[in-house]
Amino acid sequence: MRVDRIRLLNFKCYGDADLTLKRGVTVVHGVNGSGKSTLLEAVFFALYGSKALDDRTLDDVITTGEEEAEIELWFTHDNREYRVERRLKLRGDRATTTKCVLETPADTVEGARDVRRTITELLRMDAEAFVNCAYVRQGEVNKLIHASPSDRQDMIDDLLQLGALEEYRERASEARLGVKTVLDGQREVLDDVRSQVEQKETQDLHDTLNALETERDELVDELEHYETQREQAVDTLETAQDVLDRHEETREEIETLTDAIDSLQSKIGETERQRETAQNEIRDRKDTREKLAEERDDLLAELDREVGPAGDTDGDAGTDDETIESHIADLEARDEELQDELADVRASIQTKTEERERLREAAADLDAQATDAREDAAEFGERLADDESEIDAREEKLADLEDEIESLRERFADGEETDDGGSDNDGDSDNDAAVAFGETQARLDELETEREAVVADRNDITADIKAVDNAIEEAEALLEAGKCPECGQPVENSPHVDVLDEKREERAELAERRAELEAERAELDARLEDLEALREAERRVERLEDNRDNVAQLLAEKREAVAERRDQRDALREEADDLESEAESKREAADDLESEIDEIRATLGEINGDRSALKETIQTLERVREIADERAELAREIETRRERRADWQEMNDERRETLSTKRDRKRDLDAEFDEDRVQTAREDKQNAEGYIDQVDEKLAELEAERDDLQGKIGGVEEKLDELERLRDRLDTVEQRCETLESLYGEAETLQTTYGELRSELRQRNVETLERLLNETFELVYQNDSYAGIDLDGDYQLTVYQKDGESLDPEQLSGGERALFNLSLRCAIYRLLAEGVEGAAPMPPLILDEPTVFLDSGHVTQLVSLVESMRDLGVEQIVVVSHDRELVGAADSLVRVEKDATSNRSRLERGETPETTLLAAE
Repeated sequence: MRVDRIRLLNFKCYGDADLTLKRGVTVVHGVNGSGKSTLLEAVFFALYGSKALDDRTLDDVITTGEEEAEIELWFTHDNREYRVERRLKLRGDRATTTKCVLETPADTVEGARDVRRTITELLRMDAEAFVNCAYVRQGEVNKLIHASPSDRQDMIDDLLQLGALEEYRERASEARLGVKTVLDGQREVLDDVRSQVEQKETQDLHDTLNALETERDELVDELEHYETQREQAVDTLETAQDVLDRHEETREEIETLTDAIDSLQSKIGETERQRETAQNEIRDRKDTREKLAEERDDLLAELDREVGPAGDTDGDAGTDDETIESHIADLEARDEELQDELADVRASIQTKTEERERLREAAADLDAQATDAREDAAEFGERLADDESEIDAREEKLADLEDEIESLRERFADGEETDDGGSDNDGDSDNDAAVAFGETQARLDELETEREAVVADRNDITADIKAVDNAIEEAEALLEAGKCPECGQPVENSPHVDVLDEKREERAELAERRAELEAERAELDARLEDLEALREAERRVERLEDNRDNVAQLLAEKREAVAERRDQRDALREEADDLESEAESKREAADDLESEIDEIRATLGEINGDRSALKETIQTLERVREIADERAELAREIETRRERRADWQEMNDERRETLSTKRDRKRDLDAEFDEDRVQTAREDKQNAEGYIDQVDEKLAELEAERDDLQGKIGGVEEKLDELERLRDRLDTVEQRCETLESLYGEAETLQTTYGELRSELRQRNVETLERLLNETFELVYQNDSYAGIDLDGDYQLTVYQKDGESLDPEQLSGGERALFNLSLRCAIYRLLAEGVEGAAPMPPLILDEPTVFLDSGHVTQLVSLVESMRDLGVEQIVVVSHDRELVGAADSLVRVEKDATSNRSRLERGETPETTLLAAE
């Protein structure tokens, strides 16, 4: 994977930024707090959204003072191009995502959740895995070392996709236990159901059911007879009740009529009182109209004295109202003219006041800028002193490196051939001491070959000595037995009695030759040891020359920086003088505007006085107009009350007619009462109710017996139904137990398979990761105190020193520990990139402020680490740092600066040392 372009709008400290990233190593450089890390956070947020914010919220993403933010990211993955866009907006107190789109070569994915899921599937890692592998965030360089063994195991397993296998194994285990629990429960159910079926089959349920049904039928016939008798008694009761109800209704109607007659009489009296009240209100309103007419005449007379005649004051003629309205309109028109003049004056005051304040604020800002410029100039002066001290220190370090290199080179010859490199004992030692620089490895190979030949000759002679010793031992045994040591015949008859002495002489010669070879091997070992020391000196010279070149390059850069800062300091001082002069000019202009504003305010007071007099006259005329409206309203109210008195009179006449009708109806109802008929009905009702009570008791007894029988029948039928259900359930549970037994075996097999597969894959990954970690650490680490790193099956890390002593990574120094962690991160990245079964596309390797825990020596080794990852084929590496030493490892350079006034960061392309050199050529 490769990040091609990132565009930001109102993202944290970036107002508007657009950056294109290239292949190779990109260094994002700038001072602390300039917004370098924010650029990486934007890439992380574009990919994973809110999951990349840790404990922060979307509110923290939008630039302070803004309401919307946009993030666009273009990237290439597996040679296919993608684009993701996110838009945020503040709504109230919270920020929400208004747009989230991922454009792929195949389709478009919308929605924050779906986009994050697609990105996770595409990169084969979620947000947590991304920061554990590809994105080393600021302050988290030691995350893997500080993690507990179990946490480290979980982190690396998740990155290597092994966490899913453990999750599957646990799921299979849980499923197996769940199946076992269900199976045990079903077996208990099976035993219980089988017991219930056997118990119910022993009961004679069908015969019992037939007997109960016969008894129930006889009881139902008796119930029907009593119910017929009860129905006849109910009819008699209902007839008697109808007579009594009619009697009660007549009595209630008489009472209702009595109440209605009383109510009508009361309403007639109340209405007459209302008519009297209305007559009094009419008299009051006539008096009020007369008073209002007098007030109107007084107001008009006053207006005649102040502003001239306002119209005829006699009567309510329409011409009076027209004259008043015309006069009010003229006065309001004049008031509008004064309002316009007043608005113009106020606008002029507002404009000039704003201009005055703007000039004063501008003057204050210019003073502040001048102060900032002088402070920045002073800061540049202080930094110049520090830089000059640093230049002296680096020049001294450069001289020390040159002296050490020269001292080491003096241990070698001038490079001319001094001998033919033979293996004789007379001149080889001199040849070894006089070996030229760069030729020690070749000489070591020659001596190793000579030593191997000597060792081979010694081994052959040792074998010959052993064979001669065996022959001597056998010959001596033959001699002791009185036989010839060569042919085995008796000594007195054998011609070969002196063979034993010959073999002893041969063994002595062989022993002497072996001693010579032993001495030759010891001499070769000593010469090899001397050459190994020279070879180590060669390596030391190579490392020192690399450091010397780096220090020389940094020294040149520092000198350029000192010159730039000196120019910047002088420019800031000149800028401060210009700003102070401009601020004084703006203050003088603001004082001139203050005088103009005072003059305009005097005009404003005169206009307000004229408007006040106009308003008083308008209010008087409006009161005259209101009086006419009030008198008209009083006339309408008088007429309304007259109409109501007439209506109330008509209403009382109707009520009197209704009262007469109701009195006649009451007299007719009083004549309808028949006491004898009512008494007979009461006796019939009493007899019928007594019989019904007796029959109801008997029916209740019979119904209880019937219900009891029906309950018993239902119980037997329920038992028969339950027996059938139990038989069906018995078959079902038996089949379920068979299925669960089969499923339990499958789950157990699946659990074992996942566990074995995870162990096998972890072991393969551990072996590969250990190899890559040692290669990476050995490649960049130049301290010869450590022999290697061991990684066990639980990802427990152990560092071994040259003397064989083991160390926990926590025991390393701060710089060594940080470099070790970076090596581990890079090794994990290489493992994921190479893959266990083949290469896989990986995100860019991102290092955010990796030099936090490193001293200058370890920074140089970090540069080597970055270069090694690039040489190993990592397509894109992004390093964020304020350390200038990392600039030398960059293929492209991005500089980040923050504007002190707006507090906004901006990006610009910088030149690497390589591009600067090419431009010079």
